[in-house]
Amino acid sequence: MLRQRKLWMSVLSVMLVLTVILSGCGKSDDKTDTASTTTDNSGETKTDTTTDTPKEDDGAKTGIDTSKPVELQFYMLGDAPKDLSKIQDLVNQMAKEELNTTVKFNYTTWTDWDQKYKLLLSSGQPIDLIFTADWTQFQSYAKKGAFQDITDILPKAAPGLQSYVPADMWDAVKIDGKIYTVPATYKEYVTLGFVYREDLRAKYNLPKPVDMATFEEYLDGIKKNEPDMMPLSMNSNVRDNLIAPIRDLTHDAIGAAPYGVGIKYKDPSNVYSYWGSDEQVQDLTIVQRWQQKGFFAKNVLNVKDTMQDPIISGKAAAIIGDNPTRFNDTRLKMKSAHPDWELAYYPFPLAKGYATPVHPIHNGFAVPKSSKNAERALAFYEKMVLDKRYNQLTEYGVEGTNYQVADGYYQMIGDSTSNGFPREGMNGWAWRNPEFMLFDKDFDGVKEIFASLDKIQSPDKFTGFAEDYTPYQAEKAAVEQVESQYFAPLYAGLVDNVQEGLQTAMAKAKQAGLEKIHEEYKKQWDQYVTSNGIK
Repeated sequence: MLRQRKLWMSVLSVMLVLTVILSGCGKSDDKTDTASTTTDNSGETKTDTTTDTPKEDDGAKTGIDTSKPVELQFYMLGDAPKDLSKIQDLVNQMAKEELNTTVKFNYTTWTDWDQKYKLLLSSGQPIDLIFTADWTQFQSYAKKGAFQDITDILPKAAPGLQSYVPADMWDAVKIDGKIYTVPATYKEYVTLGFVYREDLRAKYNLPKPVDMATFEEYLDGIKKNEPDMMPLSMNSNVRDNLIAPIRDLTHDAIGAAPYGVGIKYKDPSNVYSYWGSDEQVQDLTIVQRWQQKGFFAKNVLNVKDTMQDPIISGKAAAIIGDNPTRFNDTRLKMKSAHPDWELAYYPFPLAKGYATPVHPIHNGFAVPKSSKNAERALAFYEKMVLDKRYNQLTEYGVEGTNYQVADGYYQMIGDSTSNGFPREGMNGWAWRNPEFMLFDKDFDGVKEIFASLDKIQSPDKFTGFAEDYTPYQAEKAAVEQVESQYFAPLYAGLVDNVQEGLQTAMAKAKQAGLEKIHEEYKKQWDQYVTSNGIK
């Protein structure tokens, strides 16, 4: 009997210990140790090491299963920074410990990025996170089913991220009521403006570019006084980097309407054909004149450089259209190697009378259909946005190696040639967190530009439109081929007779189905304008 009693007491003790252990395992902490910062007016960051993570709804499953190790395939556009592998290793040290996850950062390069992007989304290649934007045709790709619906995955995999992004932004990126991308929350303007070498303008007493006429006078002056320098930086994407800025400034064009569609910001219900119009003849005549004057290279359709690199190196003097932030980055890189050079900027909105802040669709990250790791991808992306360690490491590199902070301002260590990870070197526009952002002192000028544009801001009327090209998919491909073959030489000013060249291009476009595309596009646009009360 005594032996049985001792045995029973031993069993009871073990059961009590197990009960305590299991009850501890079942508890969920209400707080997560993450870094929260605030930024004062000088740009200096102050850190508080604890922030509340929103609780999930009662009854919802807490967290995700991270028992299986995975490697995420993360795709960004453009060119990778030289020190990417070092940054990737440091990120993976944290992600492996915290999420049982590693990541491979991949880049398309800027050469034919759009074709590569299309291939990435159509090939079935396993991709877990990919950059999205209005200019990557996010809306159309979402309509076609290229991305996973993350509406119900977010509360489970990234509840902090779901709460962090304002509700109106989630609503703004919805396509047919579903969420397919995580929008950036940083308010900025990516409106266009003239970028030009101010030191050369002053040296030769040239006019400040404020419209097409004064810009052309500036280019004339550079050609005359700096014969070894290309007046205008230009590459093979002449449609977006030459024709589009001209249209934006002179014709009040709305957004980046494709297939030669014309829509004016102040008259959005009127859809017309820009291709073949007097407006297009006017624009093509301008670029033909610039080509004949030698403002940009004759082999421009073969030039694959970025628009900014020739400015930084001193091979070119101006860009016809760039946004304030990228202008500042270009200036920073240029001055790091050539402190005596000066770059200036004039925003188009000041001439037009209105400025449109970026739409939430403009920068984002989606989980493609091919991903088998949607939950882990969103959990990792939450770290990129909300965890200061991940965020600043992937935006600025290693402090003390790639940059330093002095008086609250970002300072690049070395110059654009020697530094392996310049500011936002990963092109991490989508995971910018305003609370963690570091700015160089020159960015104070960009803040002044933003402040001036705030005074004339007007809503973005175009980016919320989600085109469905299913009814004209075959015609779409054919017309895009016509644009590449017949319109591109016109855009580059390489056709001697603009009128005859345009007639040929229009005939080919109509044979390819242009009129069918325009008819269906107009129906969709009219429905969008009407349903959203756009005037």
